[in-house]
Amino acid sequence: MSEDAALSALRAFVAERDWAQFHSPENLAKSISIEAAELLECFQWGSDADHERLRDELADVLTYALLLADRIGVDPSELVLEKLEQTRRKYPVEKARGRSEKYDRL
Repeated sequence: MSEDAALSALRAFVAERDWAQFHSPENLAKSISIEAAELLECFQWGSDADHERLRDELADVLTYALLLADRIGVDPSELVLEKLEQTRRKYPVEKARGRSEKYDRL
């Protein structure tokens, strides 16, 4: 499913239930954080997460992220590409390759 198809399906799902009224940017950001914590919980006791639960929790995080991007009027792909370019400048290959240090320590 493409991003456009996913977003169209999400918009229809929300509209059918009249849930947009609850989807303020603040509420959506809170929901992302809550779902991200549930995603992290998959690894609470070790690195072997249940694959199906991991997929479900990741889908919840992505769902709320797409809804928030839509609500504030930004294109998620464009946003990611812009941020990637910023990060590319912070972490040039010649300094960052194979290293996990923060950019100010390279």
